[in-house]
Amino acid sequence: MGRRVVVTGIGLVTPLGFEVETVWQRILNGESGVAPITLFDASSFPTKIAAEVKNWGDMTPFGEKNEDWVGRDRHISFAVGAAYQAMKDSGLLDTDYDPTRFGVYTGAGEGKQDFDLFTKLITEALGEDGSVDVGKFVNKGLEILNPVREIEQEPNMPAAFIAAKFGLKGPNINNLTACAASAQAVGEASEIIRRGEADLMIGGGSHSMIHPFGVTGFNLLTALSTRNDEPARASRPFDKDRDGFVIGEGSGMVILEELEHAQKRGARIYGELIGYGCTSDAYRITDIHPEGRGAASCMQMALDTAGLKTTDVDYINAHGTSTGLNDRVETLAIKKVFGDQAYNIPISSTKSETGHLIAASGATEMIYCLLAIRDQILPPTINYETPDPNCDLDYIPNKARKADVRVTLSNNFGFGGQDVTLALRKFE
Repeated sequence: MGRRVVVTGIGLVTPLGFEVETVWQRILNGESGVAPITLFDASSFPTKIAAEVKNWGDMTPFGEKNEDWVGRDRHISFAVGAAYQAMKDSGLLDTDYDPTRFGVYTGAGEGKQDFDLFTKLITEALGEDGSVDVGKFVNKGLEILNPVREIEQEPNMPAAFIAAKFGLKGPNINNLTACAASAQAVGEASEIIRRGEADLMIGGGSHSMIHPFGVTGFNLLTALSTRNDEPARASRPFDKDRDGFVIGEGSGMVILEELEHAQKRGARIYGELIGYGCTSDAYRITDIHPEGRGAASCMQMALDTAGLKTTDVDYINAHGTSTGLNDRVETLAIKKVFGDQAYNIPISSTKSETGHLIAASGATEMIYCLLAIRDQILPPTINYETPDPNCDLDYIPNKARKADVRVTLSNNFGFGGQDVTLALRKFE
């Protein structure tokens, strides 16, 4: 398996807050971060609710000057905020390290398209016959667009900003594999350390799609919940009355470190990343394979690379999006891998509290697994009220549960058929 990889720092920016212990307690309390959309006027949209990061904007707690962040995209500021927390938590802000042996691997999404500006450009270039004069559109765009801000919408920008902030000169990579992105980034970052190409990596993701284009796209796919009159009850994974996922935003970042490197500097260890499964459905772009082909194979790969038996797993943080097909197929895939043991494994979806953070979801949910191991308590699936006969496992309904937690899995399945499972173990 190569060198051992442990987690020595964590950072979160979520709809439930942007301080790890606050977020974790709200998760355990079963609180919801879902509310009416405020980032734009959604009154004419089928979906009018989302899980926004609330009261965000002050970057001084993360070692930044607020004036440097005026007009800068949320996905970059989320990433810097979470990375700063992880660095501080790990003790690396006050520790010397070799920057050439320290890299960044993110699974981050693109930034927000400026809908108002785009509308202005179209309006000014619109002819009397309703056609758009492309020349006017381009020339006006050249006149008013900020080229730096346009570049900063690129998905690799969070990784670039993190590297610049902390002077990290090792591998710097971003992947964008939809909802599997940040989990895959953590898995691939761990492989870089195992191969000996780095001793430290910041791994995780950041994303915000709560804007007109993002919500419109998912509405067209009929993927979003329209339970607008009950926002806090809208995200209800595995419940029979689920009607779609709730779009969220945020960032999760972890410090991955080679074990001996961490021990030499006396670092606190949250847990060990012992398994990584990454497979493809090779099916449809928007639908998970109906028999859970890729989901089952990536869970099995994570178990195999970790040297685990099915009876070793104490908890699964499910992808659990609150969509009809996904929850049913994930349940089926878990049964395929674990057999009858599936009924003995507690499973929950923390998307019931935070909504779906898209590319950032995997890293945040991995962090909840680490905190479950630390505190020996399992987060609940809230809004689980009406059992679905096709989803008949133990989903830890509505209330956190004390448990003996040594080994956890975190599942993440993305549009395009990308499947990732991370296996984590208590460090002993």
